Amino acid sequence: MPNAPRLLALAGPTASGKTDAAMALAGAFPSEIVSVDSALVYRGMDIGTAKPTAAQRAAVPHHLIDIRDPSQPYSAAEFARDAARLVTEINARGRVALLVGGTMLYFKALFEGLDEMPAADAAVRAAIEDEARTQGWPAMHAELAKADPVTAARLAPNDSQRIQRALEVFRSTGKPLSEFHGASRTEGLKPLALLSLEPDGRAWLHERIAQRFDAMLAEGFLDEVRALRARGDLDPGLPSLRSVGYRQAWQAMDEGWGARELRDRGIFATRQLAKRQITWLRGMQRTVIACDRPGAVDRVLQAAKAALA
Repeated sequence: MPNAPRLLALAGPTASGKTDAAMALAGAFPSEIVSVDSALVYRGMDIGTAKPTAAQRAAVPHHLIDIRDPSQPYSAAEFARDAARLVTEINARGRVALLVGGTMLYFKALFEGLDEMPAADAAVRAAIEDEARTQGWPAMHAELAKADPVTAARLAPNDSQRIQRALEVFRSTGKPLSEFHGASRTEGLKPLALLSLEPDGRAWLHERIAQRFDAMLAEGFLDEVRALRARGDLDPGLPSLRSVGYRQAWQAMDEGWGARELRDRGIFATRQLAKRQITWLRGMQRTVIACDRPGAVDRVLQAAKAALA
């Protein structure tokens, strides 16, 4: 296929069937999978992320899985750089790159490019975290409002992740984050097609989310979280542990929730995540495949083959 496009993307909300569809695609033509998932990058977080099985990863090369310790943040900018490099390498091997996942910010970063930002500074970030524990994030937001009123105006006082990053940039460079926006932008990488698995009705997806959460609990998800806590160097403010499921399990252990409360909160949070993912997708140019109708995987294959023809 010397003249065929070499990049396909498969997106969708959590529990929509992306993994099965991706494996079917990989079986239909020579390809490798690039994970587009902000939680799959972390080692030791397997059950709660529904990470592809060892057999699946042995059958098809997978990339950007288990590349970070949970203590090490991984940004959308890093993903965009890594994914662009991988697409080039996969194409050079004569294969199609399949970008598969549900982290829409990662898709956006790769497709549209990103403003060039300063690298993360772990020491500055840790100092901000320490201050926030004693002063609270609203106080940190007030500090940001003095240093970078433009950025502070668009952030909620408890948006810890974005407040932290904005303060980190200001303390590291002496310049507000807002000055970096639009100053220099990386070039986007366009896919041949973005195929999106989305349900016609929410009830089907909600049932799958509940089934998946129950399966995670049965497989030992709480033991996985206990092992992370036992390390002693992780805290719930880290991006890895803000992942849906992990955040609720960590809080359950801190506050003594019962099994029913954890299940209810975990399922609710996952539903909210799926809702946000679908909202993101509606703003993207895509080919929609109804994942709650019979034959969804066959329709994904047909759409992919048409795009590659």
